[in-house]
Amino acid sequence: AILDALKACNVKATFFLVGNYLETNPELVKRMIQEGHCVGNHTYHHPDMSQFTKDDFEKEMKEFEIKYKEVTGSDCPKLYRPPQGKYSENNLKMAKDLGYKTCFWSLAYVDWYDDNQPTKEQAFEKLTGRIHPGAIVLLHSTSKTNSEILQELIAKWKDMGYSFGNLSDI
Repeated sequence: AILDALKACNVKATFFLVGNYLETNPELVKRMIQEGHCVGNHTYHHPDMSQFTKDDFEKEMKEFEIKYKEVTGSDCPKLYRPPQGKYSENNLKMAKDLGYKTCFWSLAYVDWYDDNQPTKEQAFEKLTGRIHPGAIVLLHSTSKTNSEILQELIAKWKDMGYSFGNLSDI
């Protein structure tokens, strides 16, 4: 539903995926790429990377890269989003040493609990009320609410004067 909404709105996005997603949804990953979206590395197992040693950090990142190449036939874009937003200066350097740009967000809301989804009204209030120039919006694809409102939300943001691009473009 999210890919359908993005396509209908002619908007490109960046998806930060974990290894399990590459394993269970390879066709959706291929579709993301075919439709011009960017896929970044959110690690293979989604651990707290902030305390990892260099070897463990590299192993976690490389495991994702290997699976990505197996699924897509191409190298993974060098964009990284730390799981849970947890990081240390040391692992920011580790990511950089592996050729990655570390990406964070400037607008997020609690949308990741399957059993406690925000209502459409709550989502619109938070996402339109806090949008700002240069925003990098974090939306979880597991959110039923996000998939239901995305096309309308993008239209609202466009009406507010915003434009869109994926992180590899900006």
